Amino acid sequence: MRALVVDDSKPSRSILCRMLRELGFETTEACNGREALVCLKQLGKPDLVTVNWNMPVLDGIEFIQAVRSDVRFRELLLLMISVESDPEKVAMALGAGANEYVVKPFTKQQLIDTLQGLGVSVASSRTGPSPSTAAPKQGPIQRVLIVDDSVVIRRTLANILDEDPQLQVIGTAADCRIALDKVRQDTPDVILLDIEMPNMDGFETLKALRQTHPRLPVIMFSALTERGAAATLDAMLLGANDYVSKPTNLSSFNAVAQRIREELIPKIKQFVPREKPAGRATGVSSRPKPERPKKNESLPIEIVLIGVSTGGPAALARLLPSFAADCPVPVVIVQHMPPVFTRRLAERLAGNGKLNVHEGTSGQPLTPGEIIIAPGDHHAVVTRRGNELSLVLNQDPPENSCRPSVDVLFRSAASVCQAGVLAVVLTGMGKDGLNGCQRIAQAGGQVFVQDEATSVVWGMPGHVANAGLADKVLPLQQLGKAIKLCTWRKRRRAP
Repeated sequence: MRALVVDDSKPSRSILCRMLRELGFETTEACNGREALVCLKQLGKPDLVTVNWNMPVLDGIEFIQAVRSDVRFRELLLLMISVESDPEKVAMALGAGANEYVVKPFTKQQLIDTLQGLGVSVASSRTGPSPSTAAPKQGPIQRVLIVDDSVVIRRTLANILDEDPQLQVIGTAADCRIALDKVRQDTPDVILLDIEMPNMDGFETLKALRQTHPRLPVIMFSALTERGAAATLDAMLLGANDYVSKPTNLSSFNAVAQRIREELIPKIKQFVPREKPAGRATGVSSRPKPERPKKNESLPIEIVLIGVSTGGPAALARLLPSFAADCPVPVVIVQHMPPVFTRRLAERLAGNGKLNVHEGTSGQPLTPGEIIIAPGDHHAVVTRRGNELSLVLNQDPPENSCRPSVDVLFRSAASVCQAGVLAVVLTGMGKDGLNGCQRIAQAGGQVFVQDEATSVVWGMPGHVANAGLADKVLPLQQLGKAIKLCTWRKRRRAP
């Protein structure tokens, strides 16, 4: 491999050339951008060019722009190495055409990690933890692989995640094929994956990962747009475990960093490797149930409520067809998602028209066989007028940091339907739904939860089961039959 090193500082050139030679490169040096352009004409296309920013005659930005304007060098691998560390300066260099950016001073291992992230085949010299400015790590440590073709995104995520003492970025990849190679060499605990990628997109990558690593957590990191929402949902139905929207319209790097800390890091940490449940029974919860009114078995179920979060789209896609096509009561679902996503989710679940699924509207009647998904950023409340149930939406404050909230939906139905409620709590982070299940249990209603083994995250269902509120704790594949039996009980036609 050949590398051209462009820097006006001879000591800097010497250090970098030595590192590159140790990695198997033949090196050529240039002391400014103009001299480097001459070298390119003489050398042809090298495998790598490193360039400093501040240089006489022709600086790094001007050099990159000149190189990218030449059709022969548009695919040339350009790495800017500079003392400039301001995020706006980094973005300017990347916008001019640099493939990656490294801030001086740096270590040989940081250089190796950067080159590997760009797909350059170099051997790692790491024998222990990577030297960095990251926070000292304290267990349990989650090892994260970042896969995104945007160098700005990769760099921003890596820097912010490495500040957390329980997270370690073990690598980045600008290409999904590179990412799959990295997974084979060193399997991470969590993968952050963009959808629109060169050569091999996120969908193809998910399919490949699920063949070799069916339980490896994957979080999609995509744009909060109509197109991005549709693509993200398709990815989640293919096996992605969760998603986070890329920060947009924020005024500063600090605002972006804060959004990532608040929204992405908790979702990574929900996938802390857990011990497999040792003989956890399914069927009826083994915990003692709180005192509740004796169930009146002569009363039929009036409504089915489902609360779900992490892993929800795939769970719903599997559960709903098993009972909902001929369900004798309405079904209302709270899935923790923003507005664009909930509408797209309803469209995806409706599929070819076999299921009557749509996003809810305020004031609509709730009719048998209808499946309503609460719209993002709105609470869903069940109300009654005479014998008719209807749905009312509001934007009251979030509960459990969620809007829509499972608790809000469950409590409202318990107050108007009493023992006629069947609540189902599926996979999800946190404990939204716990308070609502307490109300339903007190009113004499039924509570089913998904078991730990089939949940992506056993947070929401786990809190309900551990509180002794679950009448049944079942694998996802058995819940549909149980719901069907419960809703058709005391009705004329058997399921």
